[in-house]
Parts: sequence; C-alpha cells; structure tokens
Amino acid sequence: MPTLFQNKVALVTGGGGSIGSAAALAYAREGARVVIADVEGGETTVEKIRSAGGEALYIKTDISKADQVEALIHAITERFGRLDLALNNAGIRGKWARSAEISEEGWDRIIQINLKGVWLSMKYEILAMLKSGGGTIVNMASVLGLSGFGKLSAYSASKHGIVALTKTAALEYAEKGIRINAVCPGYVDTNLLQGNIKNTGGFKGWVKKVKKEMLYALVKKLEPAGRFGKPDEVASVVIWLSSQTSSPITGQALVIDGGHLAGRNI
Repeated sequence: MPTLFQNKVALVTGGGGSIGSAAALAYAREGARVVIADVEGGETTVEKIRSAGGEALYIKTDISKADQVEALIHAITERFGRLDLALNNAGIRGKWARSAEISEEGWDRIIQINLKGVWLSMKYEILAMLKSGGGTIVNMASVLGLSGFGKLSAYSASKHGIVALTKTAALEYAEKGIRINAVCPGYVDTNLLQGNIKNTGGFKGWVKKVKKEMLYALVKKLEPAGRFGKPDEVASVVIWLSSQTSSPITGQALVIDGGHLAGRNI
C-alpha cells in the first residue's frame, strides 16, 4: 500500500516529458493525487496514472505566463483544497549558439520559460502551501546549473539561476515548513536527448560525419559511470526529496550525474 504521500496533492510542471512523466507516475504510486501542467503531452501521463489506479488531472499551462500559473494553482486548490508537493520540471534547451551569436529573442525565450517560469511556479506554489501549513518543492536544474558548456550559455545561465533561486527561497521559507531543493541531472536518456543525438544538433561543432551510434557512445563517455541516467532514477531522487525521509534537507542542489562533475579520469 502507498504510504509516503497518502492524501497529498502533487503538481508536476513539464509532466508530459520523460522525467516529468516518470516523476508524476512515482508520486501517484506513493498515493498522491497528481496534477500535470504542460503545454502538450500531459494527457498521456494522466492516462498512465489512471490506468494504474491513480488519480490525475491535466491542466494545460504555459509557465512563463503569470496569469496561467496563477489560474493553475487556483484550480488545484479549488478542486483538492491544498497543494503539498511540487516538481518544477518544465523547461527548454533552445538552439545551440555561442554567447555572442544567440539572438535576443532566443535568450529571452529560454530565460522566460526556464527561470521566470520556475520563479512564477514557486511564487504561487508557496502561497498555496503557506495556507495548508507547508510542503516541499523540487526544482529541475542541471549539471549546467553548476558548470558551463559551450554553445548553451542561455540554458546554463537559466539553470544557474534556478540553483540560486532555490537556495534563496529555501532560506526564506524554512521556518514556514516549506522545503525547497533542486536536482541537477547530467545526461539522462530522455526523448530530448535521443532527438539531439539523432539529429547531431549542437554536437555538429565537435564531430562531423559520424554515425549516430558513434556519437551516442562519445556523449556517453562524458559520464564517468559509463552510462546515461534514466528518468526513473531522477524521479526516485525527486520522490526522496519530497518525502519526510529527507526532512532535514533544504536549499540544496543535488547532483545526479554519474560522476560528470567530479572531473576527468584519463
């Protein structure tokens, strides 16, 4: 029988994607009623949860729009009376470009969704959690929120901002019973990553005219563990940070990267 989140309400933004869907399913397995927010794909995750006997709801939401985020949280509290758990997972990578070559429009779009969107989500989640006596928030950052990476300056800047926002808000609301942490995954075998490798995407600057399998193996070597992470593995860390088993932990950016940031072993 599920025990961790019985009678709890969880929100997952970006719940139509690989990691978001895995986390939403994990919340549901532990007894939470789950709300999926995304611009598309949320229905599929809801169907998976319902077919497994869980309770789920999809609300189409653009997290970069304040009125839509406010309406999302209002709809949750109107239907369920509370919000206890949130994973702010929605985000985009944007186009690969050097810092001086990225367009202003491209920069703004990434910051609007990845950073402003997380701030807006937290803003209204926190207000709802204050009314119900506390809760936990997990923000999806990245190893690129702790390091740089060529041709991804806007993405890296947005993820660095999420880490700083997480730490600051955690300090502000610790005494109110709200814990706020971030997770920083390395390379995770998601649909987005597979699409990047199939199209070679930004990796064209490193390797030209190589087979997909060779490029896949090259990227894999960036993880000292010798393999990509899995969405379910990231989800398990999110569940732990959301549960009372991690109750002393707040304001942290937990790295899930197979040793990527530890350095290079040659």
